[in-house]
Amino acid sequence: MINPISIISKYYRPGSKAYELLLVHSQQVANKAVEIASQLNGRNIDAGFVEEAAMLHDIGIFLTHAPSLECRGPHPYLRHGVLGGRILNKEGLGRHALVCERHVGAGIARQDVLDQGLPLPAKEMLPVTLEEKIICYADKFFSKNGGAAPREKALDEVVQELRTYGTAQAERFLNWHSSFHEQLSGRGRQLKTASAVK
Repeated sequence: MINPISIISKYYRPGSKAYELLLVHSQQVANKAVEIASQLNGRNIDAGFVEEAAMLHDIGIFLTHAPSLECRGPHPYLRHGVLGGRILNKEGLGRHALVCERHVGAGIARQDVLDQGLPLPAKEMLPVTLEEKIICYADKFFSKNGGAAPREKALDEVVQELRTYGTAQAERFLNWHSSFHEQLSGRGRQLKTASAVK
């Protein structure tokens, strides 16, 4: 077990706006991801890892130019996953680093990097493991908005946002949603079905 907050505190000044925004967002994502993991039956999910990696998935944002988050680094925000991956690799957390690299959007394919000239390494950065998919999925429901109170987005809102980056992004997310929904145990909380927003 690791302490994600102690790792975050090595790179962010506790009490700063960037630190507080990151912690709130990361905790929201971690809570949702752990909830999903706990409701999926018979999948042998590493819930401890899900919580740790969800808390650390955005650790690279301070290296990007995102003034609304008080992040004044030199890199485009799109690179925060790759940059976070480098940080966590240096921390000896290679498995967590892959979550950083693969959580942006609904994952980014190598061909998208090449076709769109994205400022990213030309490699596959799509979630592979179930834990990676759960964290990426949960992340899409929460924004790091410096001005608005944090809230969970509606499913159709998430889908519409992803569609602005391409059909493949939205379809990948909806596939995860359908897969998770089909396996959710009946604990009184049902997610809206993907077909309702197609």
